[in-house]
Amino acid sequence: MKTVTLSTLQAAKRAGEPFSCLTAYDASFAHAASQAGIDVLLVGDSLGMVLQGHTSTLPVTIDDICYHTRCVARGKGRSLLMADLPFMSNATLEQLMQHAGALMRAGAEMVKIEGEAWLADGIRELTRRGVPVCAHMGLTPQTVHQMGGYKVQGRDAAHAERIIEDARQLVAAGASIILLECVPASLGQAMRDAIDVPVIGIGAGPDVDGQILVMHDVLGVSLGRIPRFSRNFLADTASIEDAFRAYHEAVKARRFPAEEHSF
Repeated sequence: MKTVTLSTLQAAKRAGEPFSCLTAYDASFAHAASQAGIDVLLVGDSLGMVLQGHTSTLPVTIDDICYHTRCVARGKGRSLLMADLPFMSNATLEQLMQHAGALMRAGAEMVKIEGEAWLADGIRELTRRGVPVCAHMGLTPQTVHQMGGYKVQGRDAAHAERIIEDARQLVAAGASIILLECVPASLGQAMRDAIDVPVIGIGAGPDVDGQILVMHDVLGVSLGRIPRFSRNFLADTASIEDAFRAYHEAVKARRFPAEEHSF
């Protein structure tokens, strides 16, 4: 299988072919996911919850993400590697440049950053310096306290349109991918049609360009309740790699997410 690049994902969007994404935090699981066909691996700040046992992503540091990015880079195989910029790592433009550079030197091929239209200046500067950016919108876990909890975003028409307009501004600034979390399926489809770059969904319905899940949810080993938008693929398979492959194939065939996984 060919190495996945940003051009691969752009071509998939143009062809209407969905692609699979999964979080990974070490070399062994990254290798298994890549062997199973997963297109994109994300070193997510979700590690704060699934690895470190915190109740949110906020305690995760840039050093944590850099460490796990180096681990995943050694086992990622053909998959494209994306890494999160954690809470307050972009408090100033200077910090954003330093921390994005640290992630790229650790092996990331794209950085992911949470926010809205106000991210445009930072994304513009990153893009000028050769750093591909994924903008994470909708439910942004780093602002969980401001949002009052993990709630579905964009339920009303005005909010949905504002999310789409913010995405347009971020794409105009240079964002290469939009990641949309916990929004109605209708907004996921509208976002896919509104912008020219790939849209990755998690709890954003079946009609986006790519799907992403937290690895521990796919394996049914997360602390607490598995989110509605996820599915335990290990329950019906014989091994971890088989579970990853089943998830990848379900995404490619648009069997996942189904209606019960959508809002």
